Amino acid sequence: MNKVILMGRLTRDPEVRYSQGESSTAVARYTLAVDRRFKRNNDDQTADFIGCVAFGRSAEFAEKYFRQGLKVVVTGRIQTGSYTNRDGQKVYTTDVVVEDQEFAESKAASDANAGRYQAAPAPAPAPMSDVGDGFMNIPDGIDEELPFN
Repeated sequence: MNKVILMGRLTRDPEVRYSQGESSTAVARYTLAVDRRFKRNNDDQTADFIGCVAFGRSAEFAEKYFRQGLKVVVTGRIQTGSYTNRDGQKVYTTDVVVEDQEFAESKAASDANAGRYQAAPAPAPAPMSDVGDGFMNIPDGIDEELPFN
């Protein structure tokens, strides 16, 4: 089984390109800085920088919503490959092919952290009306059907 789950912050905005042809597909590449739990042998590096690649709608989502410093959770699979560079040397690659990606913090927390990771703060979001507390109302008389009380 080849399954990867990562939580980290984007090191920069995703780089998005579109494939050529009749049905062009979006391809997004970004790098996650994933904190290590422990330091090894007095190692100063406390994060691993892991390359991720998303295709199609996932890539379009990343292009629209992901920004430098944003904390996200990515699930996917590891894919290795190789190519020969201009100097004739073989280069080996390892990427996480994204199957699912989602936000790992609230919009408010993301905006609060934006100053640490971006040159300019993000603009304030427009006020939203008719937005409740984010919870669905439970109809009366359904309490006995819930698995918890």
